[in-house]
Amino acid sequence: MQPNPHPSGHAALQDLCARVRQFVDDIAIPAESPAIARDVAALDRCVASLRDQARQAGLYAPQLPVEWGGLGLGWHALAHVLEEAGRGFLGPAALNCAAPDQPNMLTLLRLGTPAQQERYLRPLVRAQQRACFAMTEPAPGAGSDPSMLRTRAERRGQRWVLNGHKQFISGGVGADFALVLAQTDVGVTLFVVPADTPGYRVVRDIGMVTGYQIGGHAEIELDGCDVGDDAVLGEPGRGLEYAQLRLEPARLSHCMRYIGRSRRALETAQAYVTQRESFGARLADLQQIQAMVADSHIDLHASRLMTLDCAQRMDQGLSVKQHSAMTKVFVSEAVNRVADRAVQMMGATGLSDDTPVAMVWQEMRPFRIYDGANELHRATLARRLLARA
Repeated sequence: MQPNPHPSGHAALQDLCARVRQFVDDIAIPAESPAIARDVAALDRCVASLRDQARQAGLYAPQLPVEWGGLGLGWHALAHVLEEAGRGFLGPAALNCAAPDQPNMLTLLRLGTPAQQERYLRPLVRAQQRACFAMTEPAPGAGSDPSMLRTRAERRGQRWVLNGHKQFISGGVGADFALVLAQTDVGVTLFVVPADTPGYRVVRDIGMVTGYQIGGHAEIELDGCDVGDDAVLGEPGRGLEYAQLRLEPARLSHCMRYIGRSRRALETAQAYVTQRESFGARLADLQQIQAMVADSHIDLHASRLMTLDCAQRMDQGLSVKQHSAMTKVFVSEAVNRVADRAVQMMGATGLSDDTPVAMVWQEMRPFRIYDGANELHRATLARRLLARA
């Protein structure tokens, strides 16, 4: 199925974005609370209620084809919608287009057999289950370098037996199944492993600086997990290729959501400096504050244009290996600057739980590590560019 990059035209997309923004402002943002930010069970309950309301509002699953209950948006249109959804910590989850299940659903849609899609994809679409993507491992295992993967799957008759140790697995606490990368004799292979498989154990929810992550960040042990051939997603030996296919749109989706999140921090800071007075003048009248505001809008504008350009290339079926890496590096650093300036503009208030700014600031910093550390992307880009020279 070809995506619908512009649903019934520009006016319809503007209307959809306006409805998403109203939903986020009126329903998703009022549901936010520091008390549930790191409480996995409370987040699940809250998001379940929000998703019912998103369905009723006709905003559910914008990234999925219409035949799967989604809005059928292409990437260019989705960039606008996810920016609006991303203004709220709970907005993307409410629309069921949050990580990790957004890229999990797209991976199953692309690689899954009809039986796998019925068993795993449909419950994700309906928000009856959650999933995670298990690649990262403790040292000396895989991190930004997936070639260091140490989890293994051994062939035994008509079965596969997985052994390994995963950590920092977003969404892993309470997930019903995991997409697991493991080494095999034919190369890295992607498996679907139900969480109730004997030997699959969530060790803990790793405390992280971020909040509002559905399913937390799990440490998972795989000890003799026995699965059948129907657990292989795609073809054996092509797991790294599949991981890259998943990560390119995943990192771009992060850009879309985090542009919206940092924009909210900036809007909050701008409202603050227009009211707060110090040394006989509004903060907004000070040139240093004005420079922060201008630089932040420049960062957001450039981030948005890079993201939209990459999204348009994806809609056209072009390779975005280089463009998505450049976009991820730039946007992750730009939104971090925007959030950091928002904190500085607001002083101690920007560090408190009284506004969303502190939590946004905490969320932006890890993006330079998520989906491959920026240093890795820079090195890969440079090698590729120098090879052409």
